[in-house]
Amino acid sequence: MKLRNIKTIIAREYMSRVRKKSFLLITFLGPIFFAAVCVLPAVIMNMTKEDKKKVAVVDNSGFVSERLKDTDIVDFTDYSGCNADSLKTRMKSKDIDILVEVFPVDSVSVVAKACAPKPISVDMKGAIAEQINEAVEDYRLESYGQENLKQIMQEVEFETPIATMTIDEYGNEKVSAPEVYMIVSLLMAMIIYMFIAMFSGMVMQSVIEEKASRVVEVLVSSVKSTELMFGKIIGVACVAVTQFLLWIVLTVGLVYGISSFVGFDTIMGSATAQTEQMNQMTEAVGVDSEQTSVMPSMQSIEQVGVSDSSDQAEEAPQGGQLAAVFKTLKTLDYGMLIFGFLVYFILGYLLYASFFAAIGSAVENEADTQQLQLPVTIPLMIAFFIAFYAFKAPESSVVFWASMIPFTSPIVMLARIPFGVPGWELALSIGILVLTFLLCGWASAKIYKIGILMFGKKTSFKDLWKWLKQK
Repeated sequence: MKLRNIKTIIAREYMSRVRKKSFLLITFLGPIFFAAVCVLPAVIMNMTKEDKKKVAVVDNSGFVSERLKDTDIVDFTDYSGCNADSLKTRMKSKDIDILVEVFPVDSVSVVAKACAPKPISVDMKGAIAEQINEAVEDYRLESYGQENLKQIMQEVEFETPIATMTIDEYGNEKVSAPEVYMIVSLLMAMIIYMFIAMFSGMVMQSVIEEKASRVVEVLVSSVKSTELMFGKIIGVACVAVTQFLLWIVLTVGLVYGISSFVGFDTIMGSATAQTEQMNQMTEAVGVDSEQTSVMPSMQSIEQVGVSDSSDQAEEAPQGGQLAAVFKTLKTLDYGMLIFGFLVYFILGYLLYASFFAAIGSAVENEADTQQLQLPVTIPLMIAFFIAFYAFKAPESSVVFWASMIPFTSPIVMLARIPFGVPGWELALSIGILVLTFLLCGWASAKIYKIGILMFGKKTSFKDLWKWLKQK
């Protein structure tokens, strides 16, 4: 292979893509999307609070309604003397938004039913249920006849504020919220999966287009097929890295700009609601919400003898959970995160792009790629699913070996990096990935060399094996 020819092909692929309107559109719309993902949820939650509802309570238990308390979204009115069925037809005339019927108490529990002309929101249902639950708890505590039993129970109840810290080789402690590492791990795994799949598919599509238009016959008359394949792969990789770096710069600029314009306090005003949503998300992937719902306040951290690092000039916003999150965000090794992303994206992309280039050379249209793509996409999917659970046990044997196996390591190892990975593991994983790319790149080049000029026959795995064995 001639390096000069490869450089020419790389420049051709790079310039032809960065000049496209679609590239410019995605490059500038991407940061707007990422900035919106960072900022809009907090702003929207702040602006979409539940309106206060008038709730009529028909209490057949004899004790619930008198214990209900109005809140900022619920205004309770006792209608215990009315018939619930007849009241349903007069809700509009009485300006009632929701009708709650509490059934007679049995030996086990209290059952309630809420009716409304329109579907009741999740927040409203939770607010009503919380009030009824507290009323039942108070009633049961009073039934024991023990004076001040509720106060005693509250004094006995205790949640230990655990201050999670990391220590360096000198024994210095830094605040570390596991939730931050979890979110960073998931985001990086999702982004690198999306990038590898998207840009590798771009290589395959380009090969298919050139083959279908017979342009490739002209190209291989001037350069070797292997030079064409690797030039195309590296050219698209340069486009991807350019787009990624532009996204970082533009996204950070937009987030800071929006924060300055809207106001940092406004954006962070709904931190508690966002924490609840994070808990729901972690429950969905099998993590107990109690593991993520309690982050120690900075006051609690100070009580266990931990002082703020003197080199952190800007004071984190106070507010317990949010303060711990911001202190953890300050201590993240962003250099290592960006380095890890670039290294594993480039190597992972080169590995999978060589496969996709070989597949593209073996077919004449995209419809024929489905069967050949399956063995290539399965490892990517497995890597994504392992990475999605890697934050639960980043040192487990499954996650460790998945971060070493080259077909899954670009995604899984990147998901482990936020939690800290020994240098020898990184070096070993990268070394195996490089060697695997060289081997698979050589094999893909042999398939590409023959397949790019094959027409009129649907290619099977048997054909690929024959091409691979040819000298």
